[in-house]
Amino acid sequence: ALPPSPNGRGNLLSYTPESAEAALIAALDSAEPAAASAVAREDFEGAMAALASLRAPIDAFFDSVTVNDTDQAKRAARLALLARVRAAVHAVADFSKIEG
Repeated sequence: ALPPSPNGRGNLLSYTPESAEAALIAALDSAEPAAASAVAREDFEGAMAALASLRAPIDAFFDSVTVNDTDQAKRAARLALLARVRAAVHAVADFSKIEG
């Protein structure tokens, strides 16, 4: 289950997300289609730029949001949000193939 998006995609949360959490959801809503479109055009620089736009929202998320919250719904939604981040990155590149 994906956390909700301001544009209505995904499932609804049973709680009000923290501001950094909502910001990451919004950033993913923008970066995911931009990266996918760039990959489809074989514009890998553009795809990486779309992913790079997630850096600040991801940093803010980890600085201020407790992923493993005692509230099961929050924990599940936040883990699903991180799975979205991982899927967005893997849609562009498999970094496990890089040696060193």
